[in-house]
Amino acid sequence: MYTWFKIAWAVIAAALVLLILLHSPKGDGLGGIGGQAQLFSSTKSAETTLNRLTWTLTVLFLGLTVALSAGWIPQPGIAAKPTTQQTAPAPKQSIPQNLPGNN
Repeated sequence: MYTWFKIAWAVIAAALVLLILLHSPKGDGLGGIGGQAQLFSSTKSAETTLNRLTWTLTVLFLGLTVALSAGWIPQPGIAAKPTTQQTAPAPKQSIPQNLPGNN
């Protein structure tokens, strides 16, 4: 399942790049000089749909990024970390009785 989430994450990233490149520029730039600005403009409904799709994919991308990096989706072959670590008590050391000066 982890692999599928990573594949979906990569596909969403590629789709976001394409959608951002499809957006019409907000400023006319050099195209406004010769009256070429209208060549690249789109209708209002197409721009609205493109914006909604871009924002939806952005939220999905960021959500998957957080889920994958935080370790909320278990990876195959990697055991889950224990929540508490139990340690064994240190063994008691015995004091030798036949040392010089212990008489």
